[in-house]
Amino acid sequence: MIDHLNLPVSDLARSQAFYEAVLAPLGYQLFGKDGDAVGFGRDTWAFGIIRTRDSIPKMHLAFIADTRPQVDQFFDAALATGARNNGPPRIRPNYDPNYYAAFVLDLDGHNIEAVCRKAP
Repeated sequence: MIDHLNLPVSDLARSQAFYEAVLAPLGYQLFGKDGDAVGFGRDTWAFGIIRTRDSIPKMHLAFIADTRPQVDQFFDAALATGARNNGPPRIRPNYDPNYYAAFVLDLDGHNIEAVCRKAP
């Protein structure tokens, strides 16, 4: 349904380094730059960050992980690059019996998640 999404950030360089680190375990890489925006993806720009001077509303964004270890790696990379723990990797049966996810607050306070819905 959605082709791509751009998340507002306050410091483009700092956020680029953060998202390069946390998206790598999920198979995403830096895809390109366009002015005050940076895009990530596997084959095309699927997720981007864009610098804004305005007040940034906090958002929730969940990235698909193919495996549970990728969720763990995402979480570890996020904490190592300055994110705050907002829910460590674990099964969340209230969402789905196989919902294995981790949540962090990124450098701007956005609630960023990696989730694997596959059985182990």
